Amino acid sequence: MHHIFAAVLGLLLCSQLPGQTQAQSPGLQVAKHWKLLSYNFPSLSRASDADFYNPQNVLITGIAVSSDRIFVATPKLFSGVSSTVSWVPKGPMGDSPVLQAYPDWSFSNTARSNYNCSDLILTSVYRLRIDSCNRLWLLDAGVSRSLEDYEITCPPKILVVDLNTDRVVRRIDFPREVLRGETLFTNMVIDETTAKSCDDVFVYITDTVEPGIIVYDSSKDVTWRLSHPAMYPDPDFAQSEIHNDKFVLMDGVVGLTFDERQGIVYFQPLATDRVFSVHKNVLRAGPLAQGQMLDVKLVGKKSSQGIGMAVSPFDSSLIFSPLSETAIAAWNPTNNQQSVLAQDRDRLQFVADITTTRSEPGVIYAIASKFHRFFLKNLNPNEFNNRILRLELPQSRALASGIKSPLLTHPTDPGYGTRPQHPAQTTKIPYKFESTGIVNYGLRNPFTALNQGEAFPPSKATRDNYQRSYLDTLVPTAAAAVTVTAPAAFTSQRHSGYYYH
Repeated sequence: MHHIFAAVLGLLLCSQLPGQTQAQSPGLQVAKHWKLLSYNFPSLSRASDADFYNPQNVLITGIAVSSDRIFVATPKLFSGVSSTVSWVPKGPMGDSPVLQAYPDWSFSNTARSNYNCSDLILTSVYRLRIDSCNRLWLLDAGVSRSLEDYEITCPPKILVVDLNTDRVVRRIDFPREVLRGETLFTNMVIDETTAKSCDDVFVYITDTVEPGIIVYDSSKDVTWRLSHPAMYPDPDFAQSEIHNDKFVLMDGVVGLTFDERQGIVYFQPLATDRVFSVHKNVLRAGPLAQGQMLDVKLVGKKSSQGIGMAVSPFDSSLIFSPLSETAIAAWNPTNNQQSVLAQDRDRLQFVADITTTRSEPGVIYAIASKFHRFFLKNLNPNEFNNRILRLELPQSRALASGIKSPLLTHPTDPGYGTRPQHPAQTTKIPYKFESTGIVNYGLRNPFTALNQGEAFPPSKATRDNYQRSYLDTLVPTAAAAVTVTAPAAFTSQRHSGYYYH
């Protein structure tokens, strides 16, 4: 029987001694940390209203970093989240500042009834991103109390804010055709690789509850929806474990990042041990014709579930964070090199977001919150439960050698894509990451197919019985092989994305 081979580097993090909290993390810094989050409330009376503010229900899931400010997203997973977007000063390191509502308190609709969904308001933001034009994109899911009664408060939208003026300069509303009954937009990446202006971009957005990826063409103001079985949760990985806490959460696609150099979008559901990828050209081609399958690649398998992902600006390594290992790690798709960038049993619990920043091209920032404790309602208010962490990448010394980072320039700059000469050093005891080999997105031939990336899902004929998942056992008879074809041309439909001046 034909086997699908995978390059395996065995690795599990160093075992921890009792009371030991840190390993493999010499460069990990705490930029900000909080036991419980608080705000610059407009009046003290509102802070006493539990529907407006319940500190044990407020946690950070998204981060964006500018030259002088750190912006955070605190979605309405539960009631009592006063402002869903806030900012804090970038300095000093290690403090616990009060959150400043952003853009201001008028955007919050928490515990309010005197608003319309057409107003400039924000309901629940999971992720936010800064583009090369110094604009902050806010992805508003529009759902309140998503882990309680799941109230669809307003339709989802994007607000784009000019960070030079803190004014909204564009609003993007999504057409009903791309929405589903319980759509929950949780993550996005901005693709500026072919941009000729600030609004000539593509945005890729995850729908976690109704699994799919939404594509928004900003220049044409059109949107379409794509889906694939890889975007759905796997029941075998419904239960996640962090130390002694176990919780069940069947989230679909939520982890998302983009390799500008290679044009590859990486994604992962929470409930899976796999990482997948799809090329930007496939996403940009429009909706699939009836019966066609999205061309998705299986990148590899991790040691446990995870959400936060980023791509190194130096060598296009995929940076990710497996939950059970409380670590941040990297995998280089060019040479299969793997390394543990940081591991900390306390400070790296549930990394929900990882981001790079143009102001510090050799650094990543990560959000680590004890989400599992919030979710299980066993939060200890005397511990630090939300952290913003700063980590210098091993290749950052390449900057001193004059090697350019793509984050220093626009993707269309002639110097974009210059490769660094200082790869990260592989740790001696990394943790398990089973890769499918070096993924080549060019033309394939039958003699090199095993080292070119595996089409997902593979046909039944090429699957080994020992590699079958639980989902395969639910089918009594073998299904026909799935043929992966290119998307067909489509007819676009405009919607109400518009500008503010």
